[in-house]
Amino acid sequence: MRVLLYWPNIVGVDGWLARRLGQTSRFGAWLDVVVDNLGRGMLWSMLFQWGWLVSALEWCVFVCNHNTRGEHWKNSFTSSPRLIQAIMANGFRTPLGMWVVSGLHCLPVWLYAHRWGLLSSCLNLPLWIQAVGLLLLSAGRLLALSAEMWCIWTHFEYLTSDEPEEKKN
Repeated sequence: MRVLLYWPNIVGVDGWLARRLGQTSRFGAWLDVVVDNLGRGMLWSMLFQWGWLVSALEWCVFVCNHNTRGEHWKNSFTSSPRLIQAIMANGFRTPLGMWVVSGLHCLPVWLYAHRWGLLSSCLNLPLWIQAVGLLLLSAGRLLALSAEMWCIWTHFEYLTSDEPEEKKN
């Protein structure tokens, strides 16, 4: 199954293994996000004709955060609104952060598994559990969307803040 190629990134095995083996680097952190975005983008595109829009949004956020905030982007949200701070706190290692990351990473996999009947046939999940899972993951993805939109907005502000006053008018 094609979705299994994406699975190691969902469960965080790649980052955990790199940290465990002491083989982390700036390039590895960057590559991890790139591979995650590619995997999610492929899944969203397989699921929906408009799936590329979700992927494009995630790539925009990636570029905005890494351009403006640099390699330590996860720790650069101290002056952000409370919701954004709460989502980003401790590198997403809070209940809210984990909910957002679950929505971001797991929703396309959940939708894929639902579309192909894997939730009911392989996992024997009752329909109500499938619905609750979809609801929770969708809510997490919507929270991620709010943070993504804020990141893009602040990047626009950053890009336009240093223009001479006569160019702004």
